[in-house]
Amino acid sequence: MSVAIDHTGPWTVADVLALPEDRNTRYELLGESLVMSPAPGVRHQRASFRLHVALDAAARAVGAPVEILEGVNVVLPSGLVVPDLVVADIGATADDPVSVDMDAVQLVVELVSPGNSTMDRKVKPMLYAEAAVPHFWRLEFDPAPMLVVYVLQDGRYVERTTALAGTTSHLDAPFPLAIDPADLSRQ
Repeated sequence: MSVAIDHTGPWTVADVLALPEDRNTRYELLGESLVMSPAPGVRHQRASFRLHVALDAAARAVGAPVEILEGVNVVLPSGLVVPDLVVADIGATADDPVSVDMDAVQLVVELVSPGNSTMDRKVKPMLYAEAAVPHFWRLEFDPAPMLVVYVLQDGRYVERTTALAGTTSHLDAPFPLAIDPADLSRQ
């Protein structure tokens, strides 16, 4: 069920976090502006789930003290975002918070949606880099699934690897993971 929003003036992180939970809409705060986007489609959800499972298995295999989260609120200096996937320090989630502080985030993954492509490709990576999130991955679906892996260097993301559909790529950070992007969204 969508929520009618009656709000005057600039938005704050507290204002956004006080909104009722709505599974049909994601609420993010960029500066003082509320940004709403629809819930992701089936292909997006399928790939997000499978990547979540793969990241969780890889983290457990090496005993990494992290938790893999989908669609969690992350507080940045410039507002609040809801990445598709987050790898966060386990201590940051111990108290079952409503949001995760950016200092606890090791990796952010965005799955590019047709309606949010500019946000996923340009705006959010810039915000994550400004917040010093060490790793950023972007999963593209078209024309074929492709996972682009970035690492933070001197305040900017530098592309490390592009994992192409039909090929198993071996990633090493934030922990070892072998992945073929084609397997993520295949029905």
